[in-house]
Amino acid sequence: MGLTKGNGPFGSQPSGAFNFAPPPPEQVIYLERSPRRVRVVLGGETVADSTDVRLLHPPGRTPTYLFPRQDVRTDLFEPSDRRRSDPALGEGTYWSVQAGDRRAVDAAYSFEQPPESAAAVAALVAFDWDSMDGVFEEDEEVFVHPRDPYTRIDVLRSSRHVLVRIGDVVVADSTRPRMLIESGLPVRYYLPREAVRTELLEPSYTTTRCPYKGVAHYWSLRLGERYEKDLVWTYPEPFHDAEAVRGLLCFVEERVDLEVRHEAGRE
Repeated sequence: MGLTKGNGPFGSQPSGAFNFAPPPPEQVIYLERSPRRVRVVLGGETVADSTDVRLLHPPGRTPTYLFPRQDVRTDLFEPSDRRRSDPALGEGTYWSVQAGDRRAVDAAYSFEQPPESAAAVAALVAFDWDSMDGVFEEDEEVFVHPRDPYTRIDVLRSSRHVLVRIGDVVVADSTRPRMLIESGLPVRYYLPREAVRTELLEPSYTTTRCPYKGVAHYWSLRLGERYEKDLVWTYPEPFHDAEAVRGLLCFVEERVDLEVRHEAGRE
């Protein structure tokens, strides 16, 4: 989650407390230089390539890279009428990007005249990652958004007793879960396949991407007349941060009755 989002220290619902009164979350930004070379690709062309990017932690959102204008192919930009007002950063100016046979509408933006408190972001250029063909940190492609240096993932072996029920039916039962603890997010319990009633699962075409864990693949669950779409996910080829949950199954906890006993077999 990082510094300025969710349960982060400057997020809307911080999980801890300072010994001073921080500013309102909607006004907090944090800007830092990144040691990584970052490239943006569209239509087979490199649209931006910099070893001097800044990592912006905006209010309530995931971080984004800001590029010095001299490291951006602004000759590929077409002016857009779109504008967006941000309480911490001012008014955003947008451009569409034409590269090769690809045109990404309103895919680049900049805060040309930010307030004095955000003066360091002036004229730096950001990109909408979903509109680009690829973004690379050094030679590794990164998905969704930059990896936040203030987000950490730990996977711990545990002997807690995890029971997953749908109604009065137990669909998973394990005393060998692995606890995935990710900054600012609820603990997730990943279970061995043999502890799950996999005969109730049906493969789904749904996938989601995480910059830290990789590509998640989903299953739906059918129990009698009850059908729960995309209730279970797994990472068949996780990134190194999540290697310890490779192939294990995790339930969408908010949609099941998940009970965790602190000692196996005991409340």
